[in-house]
Amino acid sequence: MTAIRLTGFCSLSWLVLESDYSFEKPFFPKSHFALPISSLFPFLYFMMRDLHVAKRVEDIGFYAGFVGSSFMLGRALTSVFWGIIADRYGRKPVIVIGLIALVIFNTLFGLSTSYWMAIVTRFLLGSLNGLLGPIKAYAVEVAGTEYQAVGISLVSTAWGMGLVVGPSIGGLLAQPADKFPNLFSKDSLFGRFPYFLPCLFISLFSAVVLSTCPWLPETLHKHHQSKPATMIAEGLEGSFHGTEVKIDLEGLEESDGDSNENLFMNWPLMSSVIVYCVFSLHDMAYTEIFPLWAESGRAYGGLGLSSQDVGEVLAISGFSLLAFQLFAYPPMEKLVGHVNLCRVAALLALPLIAAYPFIAKLSGLELTIIVNCASLVKNVLSVSIITGLFILQNNAVEQHQRGAANGISMTGQSIFKAIAPAAAGAIFSWAQKHRNSSFLPGNHMVFFILNLVEFVGLVMTFKPFLAYSTQRRR
Repeated sequence: MTAIRLTGFCSLSWLVLESDYSFEKPFFPKSHFALPISSLFPFLYFMMRDLHVAKRVEDIGFYAGFVGSSFMLGRALTSVFWGIIADRYGRKPVIVIGLIALVIFNTLFGLSTSYWMAIVTRFLLGSLNGLLGPIKAYAVEVAGTEYQAVGISLVSTAWGMGLVVGPSIGGLLAQPADKFPNLFSKDSLFGRFPYFLPCLFISLFSAVVLSTCPWLPETLHKHHQSKPATMIAEGLEGSFHGTEVKIDLEGLEESDGDSNENLFMNWPLMSSVIVYCVFSLHDMAYTEIFPLWAESGRAYGGLGLSSQDVGEVLAISGFSLLAFQLFAYPPMEKLVGHVNLCRVAALLALPLIAAYPFIAKLSGLELTIIVNCASLVKNVLSVSIITGLFILQNNAVEQHQRGAANGISMTGQSIFKAIAPAAAGAIFSWAQKHRNSSFLPGNHMVFFILNLVEFVGLVMTFKPFLAYSTQRRR
């Protein structure tokens, strides 16, 4: 047995696994990057209210959407640039620069005294943060071919946990002078800046991650001396019998960076990126809408929860994701394949989302149980979809082009994720003003539109639109 260390930050600490998995180098999950993206959503509703930018309660969601979009707009403008830098100079420099930007601008966001300061700091945080693409490429490069699905599933688990643990941090630590008056007075720094504490917490955590980067190995040129071998690649679409396809690599040319294939002409890559963008649009819109809906009053069709309540719901979902990805996803992926698993997850999400408006009719313990279960299942389904698409994208290109390929993916994803919060906030605001409509009143319209996007993504996972190969690129 060859014991290989799989080392990286996952949620709030280093995750160290000793196993037979053929990971050749330490691995660096990205949950810390997801934290600043999602941590603001539980308190964004209250932050917009306190900044007095909205004239009416119904308009809060409209202004909140643009704050959520500003980060993704900045990332969309620079993702390809950071991907090219990662391919030319290495994954590690881009990771370090991104962490420094995260520490600085996430802290400044917590100190925002105006609506425009919040917009600008989030935009700069997105522009100077090129972590996501290089880390996705990094995950593929440190994993052995046979265990690539496990490696990428751990990355998406770290990402998914960050997306839900981030809101739990935001929900629990925002407005500390109100929640913990014995510890924080109204005249203290955290009393005058009620949303600074969660931002400071995440910035300090990112600073700790930054301090570990000297021990992070570079993987850019790791596979340039690969030897011909026979590998086993599982059919990506899969079968119910776990069919495996043997691919003889003998005689294939070494990938030394001489191939300059036009990535935009690579349809397996571009089709998976487009499908990924559609599901990203849905997931980001859901991430924006869920806290707004949960925190809005009962009179507006919401649940009337506090930011702390929403944080607790999302924390439960986050910790459940790790168990799912470590123990449930790998055998399910081997049984039915990545693409079929994406399709099943998207199909199951449709009735779940359609049921959300009816949850508002519940109360007490029944409401608590149902909301937690719905949030947990929804996040599990979303991570299952994203994991499969990660694998498709990285298998569609050679190793020396993965940084640029992931940069293209992040650009497309960021454009859609920039549109999603603004559009979701506007739709949510509109729906609250039309609660008595005869057709899809109030929040029924919001969740119907979410389901419409999910359905489009589901249709696009089928051929001939989605192209993919059973051969895994080196």
